[in-house]
Amino acid sequence: MSLKNKLVANSLASIFHKAVLVLDKLFLVPFFIQFWGVEYYGEWLTLTIIPSFLAFSQLGFGNAAANIFVLRYAGGDNQGAANIAKSAIVIIAAFITFGMGLSAIIIGILNHYEIFDKSLLDPDEAMLAVSILMLSRLTNFYQQLFEAYFRAARKAAKSIYLLSIYALVNVIAGLIVLVYGGGIVEFAFANLLCSILFNPIFAFLALKTLNLPGFCKAKISKEDIRQAFQKGLGFLATPIWQAIFFQGTTLAVRLTIGPEGVTIYSTIRALTRSVNQVFNIINSTVFPELQYEIGNGNMDSARQLFRISIMVTLLVAAAGMLFLAVFGLNFYSIWTNNVLNPPITMWYIFVLSVGFNALWWNSTIVFRATNQPYKMAVAGILSACISVIATYIFSMYWGLVGAALGAMILDLILALYVLPACSHLLGQNPAIIFNEFFTSDLVKMRRVFKMKFSR
Repeated sequence: MSLKNKLVANSLASIFHKAVLVLDKLFLVPFFIQFWGVEYYGEWLTLTIIPSFLAFSQLGFGNAAANIFVLRYAGGDNQGAANIAKSAIVIIAAFITFGMGLSAIIIGILNHYEIFDKSLLDPDEAMLAVSILMLSRLTNFYQQLFEAYFRAARKAAKSIYLLSIYALVNVIAGLIVLVYGGGIVEFAFANLLCSILFNPIFAFLALKTLNLPGFCKAKISKEDIRQAFQKGLGFLATPIWQAIFFQGTTLAVRLTIGPEGVTIYSTIRALTRSVNQVFNIINSTVFPELQYEIGNGNMDSARQLFRISIMVTLLVAAAGMLFLAVFGLNFYSIWTNNVLNPPITMWYIFVLSVGFNALWWNSTIVFRATNQPYKMAVAGILSACISVIATYIFSMYWGLVGAALGAMILDLILALYVLPACSHLLGQNPAIIFNEFFTSDLVKMRRVFKMKFSR
């Protein structure tokens, strides 16, 4: 299968996957509001901050090991790939054990200081639901490693479809719980059950897709563990800064405005960032092939993929911002059954943030593809911390409008840093990206299109 066909397959799979994720974020919200109420749902969103930190952490060491695996396999080092695969199993198992212990400590501390008693949720149910959610997140920790098997076999679309089915089943299970009057414990348990059933199947299909030579003779290497651990700490910063940003700003709104403010802020952010899900489709489409080309040493092809993905992202952002500006508020009113009334200024600030986000988000795949996470780690954590502090302060003075301004600061900072840094990693001048796209890449794309049309 040609590179073009692989990109098409990846894009179709990614579109389906992101449609399911958007469904997860948007579809259940009216049901949450209807069956749980605005304030109860707001407290639940605040409560999920705790397991979200744990869920994000799987992307650290799992990403590092998976990237080493793919880069070695693409470069022809089958035995090296087998070694890191076996070493990664040990690393992830150790991290799951550590995560279980850490989860118990966190829950014990929160219970000791009676944090659960200060919410609208029943304290015993809240503590049990958090425990179940944490266990559910831990069962997903091997997904990153086995997803790399599909990527190395150049069948990334297959893994994307499988993960999409898993997410869709989670949505259906959550809907069933809500419709039949289930509470937070039942909702968390449904999530855990889906994880327990899916992950063994996913691992089996991954091993079947890529028959890795030398795995039986593979050795658990201390050097591989050290390298994966070192890179993993860098990748761990990505979910950490994302958790700081998303959960931290949510907590800042809760502390300054209250539960209803959390619901308005979270739903507005979810709806406007539905455009960002299209960015993720582009990201998921390009990343597997970009990493394989880098592993193979085909840097010209890698640079071209990067330039095209940047331009497509900017075009999508412009269209999405226009749509949200014209029709978004009307859709939001219908979506929330006219229960929530956000400030208009807040809405347009979030729409503007979409444009700033487009300037940097898709570029981050280069850090991951080259297995160099630290360049993003520092910038992400610093900008997230600044954004959370600004959200808290601005919310105190300007309410929800201030919260939106505080959230936008992160996109402003990263827009100035990420694109140039990623361009240099690929060995190209960021100042001529747009010129090369219009004078070279676009000409080649037109030529391919004409040849296909003439046939």
